[in-house]
Amino acid sequence: MPDAAGAERVGIVFVSHSAQLAEGLVDLARQMAPTVRLEAAGGTDDGRIGTSFDKVTAAIGAADAGAGAVVLCDLGSAIMTADTALEFLDDDQRARVRIADAPLVEGGVAASVSAESGESLDAVVRAAESAGGGGGADEPTRPGDAGSTGISRRVTLTNADGLHARPAAELVKLASTFPQTVTVNGIDAKSLLSIMALGLTQGAEVEIASDDPDGAAAVDAIVALAESGFGEH
Repeated sequence: MPDAAGAERVGIVFVSHSAQLAEGLVDLARQMAPTVRLEAAGGTDDGRIGTSFDKVTAAIGAADAGAGAVVLCDLGSAIMTADTALEFLDDDQRARVRIADAPLVEGGVAASVSAESGESLDAVVRAAESAGGGGGADEPTRPGDAGSTGISRRVTLTNADGLHARPAAELVKLASTFPQTVTVNGIDAKSLLSIMALGLTQGAEVEIASDDPDGAAAVDAIVALAESGFGEH
């Protein structure tokens, strides 16, 4: 199991032309991934808009504690800087570092939640790149599609902000601990951006379901999390 400092989790590096943007994204992602090594590499060495080879190299070194690191970039020249930094890594570390072809904000959030769940380097990259927006949010299934062999329960959201970023991340992390597929109003419970796109607020009734006959424990766990107010009460 990863330790409290996230030493065995994949780290995330945000490369931006703006130091403030990179640092702000780390602050945002930390709300959902408190034990992941999140590193900002924004701006030039002298504080101007641009990118820095030294900052990117240092951020990769800080993010990778052995499980690897995923790098997300805002603009083309940031990717060039990250590519150059990778070339100067030793062979072992270079094999553990990936530059994700993903949007900086959505991809970074999705990658951070995946890393917080203890996913592998490949899985964290896939999570980031799934946020590219090519297909939009998952299409919901019709209520009741769980089928006669599945389970479906309804719960009312009681926490003040509904399924905003942090509670949605808690739900996704919990769902990811189960092998069965679980849905929230027909949406895959393991897809952070799709869950957030539902826009569920306080008082909304939510259907938690699984068409897997072994999915009862997963459904019950997510219902219990929602009933607890996601720790916000």
